[in-house]
Amino acid sequence: MAIHRNSALEDQIFQLSETPEDFEQVALNVFAYQIANNSLYKTFCELQGVKEVHRVEDIPFLPISFFKSTRVIVDGLSTEVVFKSSGTTGQVRSEHHVAFKEVYERAFRLAYRQLIGEPTNQVIVALLPNYMAQGDSSLVYMVNELIAATQHPASGFYLEELHSLPERIQRLKNEGKEIVLFGVSYALMDLAALGPDLSGVTVIETGGMKGRRKELLKEELHAELCRGLNGPKMSSEYGMTEMLSQAYCNDELLFSSPNWLRIKIREINDPRSYVPTGKTGGVNIIDLANLYSCAFIATDDLGVAHGNQFKILGRFDNSDIRGCNLLVN
Repeated sequence: MAIHRNSALEDQIFQLSETPEDFEQVALNVFAYQIANNSLYKTFCELQGVKEVHRVEDIPFLPISFFKSTRVIVDGLSTEVVFKSSGTTGQVRSEHHVAFKEVYERAFRLAYRQLIGEPTNQVIVALLPNYMAQGDSSLVYMVNELIAATQHPASGFYLEELHSLPERIQRLKNEGKEIVLFGVSYALMDLAALGPDLSGVTVIETGGMKGRRKELLKEELHAELCRGLNGPKMSSEYGMTEMLSQAYCNDELLFSSPNWLRIKIREINDPRSYVPTGKTGGVNIIDLANLYSCAFIATDDLGVAHGNQFKILGRFDNSDIRGCNLLVN
């Protein structure tokens, strides 16, 4: 039987309120849709002894490694775009087969407006050389669309113009523009070495050092960037190839999510159990925007929940370094 786009369920997802009860119901609706229409996920759930659930806590979470070995997509749907993770030479890159680009665009636009601001009021610049070089990056796709939404000629990707960027930003500041700078961590450190005045600029770091510099704890990285960039508004993006949604952190390094994205912290040695709030464990992601792939993913990340917010602390020791926003010991 042919599977068609489920616009009604999409609207449920992106019109979610903040109440836990509403999230629970829509998450269960998404689970029912995926177990009925995604053979890979259905088989995985059956191997866990699960055919139906009545609570989010009972939903099985697909290990993120499946995105490296398998095409994770609802049966009968074609791939409109494939996003690939960044990685070092020789690594197998994760692939996210996206059935409808429009769903991704709806997700990141709503999340950005909710958590960062209205792009039409901003100038957005980007230092993402590693992602540009490897290609097929969901981050580059998102930032490019946000840049286009600004409709400002100074918005764009800056790859070879690092030394000229401080002067350009200063001119924009003099014009009273709201400026947002997306940057991979090592490129922001290179920029900080120039000693620019980015006070008042929102800096969103992402992607780690990519082997170019020593990895730092996020607290250390933000402290160094604040010193070198003269006290910008520091933020960070938590996103990855396998997700269609993003979370953004505040000054306390606590990540906030759009209403359709939640994390649950699992016991490290018992993946079907969860730790209390404030305790460290493995990060399970519920990204309901992943309607047509898999919305329930067990990541290789370590984190801790603080109410509806969370911190990312690092990665399991046996996990490879991937292109998501983590800074490990």
